[in-house]
Amino acid sequence: MKLRGFVWVLLLGLFLLAACGATNEGEEGSGGNSDEKDSKWAEIEDAGELVVATSGTLFPASYYPEGSDVLTGYDVEIMNEIGKRLDLDIKYETIGVDGMLAAVSSGRVDMVINDMEVTEERQEKFSFSEPYKYSYSTMIVRAEDLSGIEKLEDLEGKRAGGGATTVFSQIAEHFGAEVVTYGNATNDVYLRDVDNGRTDLIINDYYLQSLALQAMPEFDLVLHPDLKFHPTDQAIVLPKDAATLKEKVDGVLQEMREDGTLTELSKQFFGGKDASKKPEEEITKIEGLDL
Repeated sequence: MKLRGFVWVLLLGLFLLAACGATNEGEEGSGGNSDEKDSKWAEIEDAGELVVATSGTLFPASYYPEGSDVLTGYDVEIMNEIGKRLDLDIKYETIGVDGMLAAVSSGRVDMVINDMEVTEERQEKFSFSEPYKYSYSTMIVRAEDLSGIEKLEDLEGKRAGGGATTVFSQIAEHFGAEVVTYGNATNDVYLRDVDNGRTDLIINDYYLQSLALQAMPEFDLVLHPDLKFHPTDQAIVLPKDAATLKEKVDGVLQEMREDGTLTELSKQFFGGKDASKKPEEEITKIEGLDL
């Protein structure tokens, strides 16, 4: 199957809906008391399944291959392996990013896996597994002049394509850029607008942006060669006080890290790159950005 032929469909809303960058304004945490620490796990054991929220539209983390109704992706295959090792079935609920955390709070799902970034705000309301992916933010710009951007401070007055409620848009606004928002647009719309000058840049996850550029080489765009910033940890979102569930999931993730499964899956879905390990490059932390 040709990559370019199906990526346009699979990357729907990549920059708008990338889960690692979505905020959770207005969503309440799961709360709970000490008795719930084991009751959640007992409930899952009795049911024999984990109910997991994911988007199904975030290539290559969670998506449907062309012509298939079976979910796959880095995140999905990690969750499938967790289910296998815990002897539990996995039932996926495909939910839009804006509703995922609320689904955990309400009990509709047991957890979320969708390239979700661990932030201090989210940790006040939810629990997180140990990270299964380490990444950072990059910036797509025009190849000819890097869109006039040499440093992050040069975003002042620039136009950044993005989603209204993402961490990436928060970063752009933090440095004075105007965020141009879209509906559920495909990647080619975002990239074409930078290419033709309607916008100047797109901030997003390094691995996702790398694959987007590879899939659409007709645009004269590049990842900014000098700007690597906002290091991120991606993890599974769990109810706040589901201690036993977190212990079980963390144990499996540690096994998968030690036996090489995480590395193998990452290389399969990220073009041979190992996103399960922290980047060796020096990544700039952004001071004064409240996430």
